[in-house]
Amino acid sequence: MADKTIVSDEMAKKFETERDTPYERWVRSEGLDIVPANYIRNLRTVDLKPWASRAGRGIFINHEASRHSNDCYVCEIPAGAKLEPRRQIFEEMILILSGRGSTTVRNNAGQGVTFEWKAGAIFAIPLNCWHQHFNGSGAEPARFVAVTFAPSVINMYDDLDFVFGNSHDFKKRFSGEPDYFSTKGEQNGFLLQTNFVPDAVNLPLIAAKERGAGGGHIRFNMARGALASHISQFPVGTYKKAHKHGPGAHVIILSGEGYSLMWGEGEEPTRYDWEIGTLIVPPNATFHQHFNSGVTPARYLAFKHSSPRNKQGVPMSWISRRLGGNQIDYADETPAVRKIFADALAKNGLQSRMSEAYTRELETLPPKREVAA
Repeated sequence: MADKTIVSDEMAKKFETERDTPYERWVRSEGLDIVPANYIRNLRTVDLKPWASRAGRGIFINHEASRHSNDCYVCEIPAGAKLEPRRQIFEEMILILSGRGSTTVRNNAGQGVTFEWKAGAIFAIPLNCWHQHFNGSGAEPARFVAVTFAPSVINMYDDLDFVFGNSHDFKKRFSGEPDYFSTKGEQNGFLLQTNFVPDAVNLPLIAAKERGAGGGHIRFNMARGALASHISQFPVGTYKKAHKHGPGAHVIILSGEGYSLMWGEGEEPTRYDWEIGTLIVPPNATFHQHFNSGVTPARYLAFKHSSPRNKQGVPMSWISRRLGGNQIDYADETPAVRKIFADALAKNGLQSRMSEAYTRELETLPPKREVAA
């Protein structure tokens, strides 16, 4: 999406020295680029560069606002190889995009565990633990995408020795438990507390009527961290309600075919078609909406910074704008949304299955009120 908040060169010059951040300087020192993208068609095929310090290949993909909250990078482990071990005092969550392999995690006291993974696995690195990734294939590279709190932490401390060379063990996060990366988990409402999901594509979900269209949802707390993540799925011929939230949401398509719309307040939407492996990064406070126009259920994973919540702890992006939240009810969406969807379905010989969702919403729809711009 084009940035329309452009000011004069004279005004911009007054803030020029504040534009470059310690985080961006660190990425450059690693010999890598930051792709300032809201959309990558396929993370499994995006071009990477040699990443000498990790003995692999990589690239960073961050929208402007996410360079100050949480970041995203793609890394590839060469066939039959391993990455260099690393520790850091920022959180990290990983989705395996392709390949198979294993990861060893140990704390600074030497307590550790090794676990295996394949494409579709999700796990988190416990805070400040040494970790090393190994490719289990001698013929094919393995590739993963990770989201971390690196920008917030590196910008805060501006001391790489402290960030990557700190010997403190966060014992509440990890103490060498042998079953730490097992598939066990504790479910509480939408939240699944676990450290490892072996197959995100087929993980059972919970009905989430609040997001519309009869979809499923599950949220994760991994490695006892604060980095947020969730999976959502919606049936053929349906779409989710539009909403907005803070920066740093990295939405990765796990299954299905469709598109997303993104727009700022009062703007026309921009369409982004997606497939398995697509990355979509909605900018801060930008409305976005996801549509399944394919012949199978669509599922995505979102790694993100924390979202604003109401005093009851409910994300504002789940609450109707009619109640002061940041979600647009189906009844309040523009006619263009349904027209675009109908046209997209027709190309695949499908019809909308949204009539029941529209009707069901009317049963509990709050009274309409003026919404502040």
